[in-house]
Amino acid sequence: MSLNHLSIEELHDLLVKKELSALELTQATLEDIKSREGAVDSFLTISEEAALAQAEALDEKGIDADNVMAAIPIAVKDNISTKGILTTAASKMLYNYEPIFDATAVEKLYAKDMIVIGKTNLDEFAMGGSNENSAFKPTKNAWDQTKVPGGSSGGSASAVASGQVRLSLGSDTGGSIRQPAAFSGIVGMKPTYGRVSRFGLIAFGSSLDQIGPFSQTVKENAQLLNVISGHDVKDATSTKQEVADFTSKIGQDIKGMKIALPKEYMGEGIDPAVKEVILKAARHLESLGAIVEEVSLPHSKYGVAVYYIIASSEASSNLQRFDGIRYGFRAEDATSLEEIYVQTRSQGFGEEVKRRIMLGTFSLSAGYYDAYFKKAGQVRTLIIRDFEKVFADYDLILGPTAPTVAFGLDTLNHDPVAMYLADLLTIPVNLAGLPGISIPAGFVEGLPVGLQLIGPKYSEETIYQVAAAFEATTDYHKQQPVIFGGEA
Repeated sequence: MSLNHLSIEELHDLLVKKELSALELTQATLEDIKSREGAVDSFLTISEEAALAQAEALDEKGIDADNVMAAIPIAVKDNISTKGILTTAASKMLYNYEPIFDATAVEKLYAKDMIVIGKTNLDEFAMGGSNENSAFKPTKNAWDQTKVPGGSSGGSASAVASGQVRLSLGSDTGGSIRQPAAFSGIVGMKPTYGRVSRFGLIAFGSSLDQIGPFSQTVKENAQLLNVISGHDVKDATSTKQEVADFTSKIGQDIKGMKIALPKEYMGEGIDPAVKEVILKAARHLESLGAIVEEVSLPHSKYGVAVYYIIASSEASSNLQRFDGIRYGFRAEDATSLEEIYVQTRSQGFGEEVKRRIMLGTFSLSAGYYDAYFKKAGQVRTLIIRDFEKVFADYDLILGPTAPTVAFGLDTLNHDPVAMYLADLLTIPVNLAGLPGISIPAGFVEGLPVGLQLIGPKYSEETIYQVAAAFEATTDYHKQQPVIFGGEA
């Protein structure tokens, strides 16, 4: 049995009792990665030497009995800056970029003596929903290697789902944590905007991006969010809201809680089999004492259109810095300054990134700004107000995380509109800056279905409370893919 079948608390207990050393745990994790990586392609960089050195130092120092995360290996999405470890954003543009600083979230991992074991694959610059837009390789789904793991944080999700690591970090701009968590049958949380510092996260959509945790269980997810949350003076969008213990409500009764089920989340475009799994989950929450009622979020249907204008506009601005002058890839055949810019960006960026830069540049251009970017901002406000109206009467919102289960590799990646519509259920949460989680809720034809729980800003403890109540009374999270010792 892999050590990754043990919970973080069980591993911590073994470490404290000295029945397991940090070095042994790190070596076992590296073995798990090596034995499974060929099947799923989750990682872009494995930081073996640094991880083993850190583990040895921790054994010398001793494991802090009060720090449950001490010596726990973790994988980090490759758009999050790691000092001395390649950080490519899965782009040719940054193929050789080794940062001289850590992202604040990574600093917080090290402050808790966690071991960064490697960097995971993603859609280039986090732009995509299948992990097929990586400049280096596509990642595969842990449950079925002919399927996508979801995106853009597909590498982080498949690394956890396949049992290579117990925990990982991703980023979520329009569903990039929750959708791969759903496709991979694990827990993924997109925290409230500003809850986790974005300093050191390679920016895609600055008003939408948020770093968050992947895990096997709800409690472990909350424990990891405890580590990475908090105000950061280096991030102007970081909230000063006090960070409570996100595990504080886990185990509490959910009797009497009011949960809304938007009719728009169960309508056109949702696979009937997925819809049935979610309705069954809603009935299960009712059996635990929650009150589930249908509501309407009328402007959510505009979410995809609004998102692709705002996110692409912000990406167009953010990606201007990749010019072939300062760092990263530079076209070799350029003979003038203008050619350096044009050739570097033409050769260095993939098709999807170029598509979004062009869309965003157009939306911000003179004569079109009012019709597109400004209008999108106004509709974004209507979407936010829809949520506020529902949360005036309800504790949480539930629905599917994605309209379907994981789709086949090389099926939707040639149809950008179909790929964009796959984010239909996750995008509104980012537009409103809300927290949302995806947890395992069942299976359709052997592939996991994710249940999405959405709360008002700074309601992560309540989301974890309901998610943990569902998890404790079902066994979906206990079922594992064959690659991780599950039954065929």
